[in-house]
Amino acid sequence: MAMKATKLMHDKRILDDGAIVEMVVWKLPAPVLGSRHSFKYSLYFGRNGRRIVGFDNERGKGDHCHLDGVEAPYSFINVEGLVEDFLRQVKRRL
Repeated sequence: MAMKATKLMHDKRILDDGAIVEMVVWKLPAPVLGSRHSFKYSLYFGRNGRRIVGFDNERGKGDHCHLDGVEAPYSFINVEGLVEDFLRQVKRRL
């Protein structure tokens, strides 16, 4: 019987100005293509339909972040560090 993905976190907040902060992290039985760890994640901060900050590991692309429209590689170490890095970037833009 195959192991299933387990949702570790899902937190969504809508700020007073309408901006959205959403964090979703899954533990997978095996890494997604392009990542060396067994987590799948999507962390998003945006306003008016525009992504301002995003961290994710889309299949085939591996770990990366989006900061003000620019995509760059991201060095994933652990979930705690991921959340800290994401929230630090969000705070810089608030």
